[in-house]
Amino acid sequence: MIYSVTGTVAAFDRSMVAVNMGGVTFTCLTTLTTAQKCAAVGSTVTLFTYLNVREDALELFGFYDKAELDCFKTLITVNGVGPKMALSILSELTADKIALSVAAGDYKALVKASGVGPKIAQRIVMELKDKLGAGLASSDDGSLNAVRAAVENTNTAEAVAALEMLGYSQTEAASAISREDGSLSVEELIKRALKTLSGRA
Repeated sequence: MIYSVTGTVAAFDRSMVAVNMGGVTFTCLTTLTTAQKCAAVGSTVTLFTYLNVREDALELFGFYDKAELDCFKTLITVNGVGPKMALSILSELTADKIALSVAAGDYKALVKASGVGPKIAQRIVMELKDKLGAGLASSDDGSLNAVRAAVENTNTAEAVAALEMLGYSQTEAASAISREDGSLSVEELIKRALKTLSGRA
């Protein structure tokens, strides 16, 4: 098993990073997040890897950090989720956001990834809730509690529901709303959350 590769970035695109190691160049299939972090030909990079062995090919997947690799390996344990779909999900959501969405039961956040339908998204949430949810619960950032609190409070719950109607997932909406004072009016909560979600806050 190849734990990691360290070398010079020879080429990259949205889904691949080629790493040159002593004259041999390895093609690592990867997420958009990792590709963006490696977006400099000639720079030195270390990618944590997963080797997928198929009858007709050997595929090497590379990730900029261990958390992304661990999430990838967890996702492909779900029936119906292959490496390519796992990459698609991780290109749409970070490992932390995937864990938060799964723990909160928010399968709609996963549907935003290319090739992921509602049924497979629900299966991911159902099968990984204990695995990913436990990891999130042990963290000290309080993200899950904040999302739950936002959904349970009357004003914030209405604001979350309104944002969902605008196309945001429950996790995205609740995370943005949880940063605001729950005593504010529903309209003000929505206004402030939209600023946060659009990156202006």
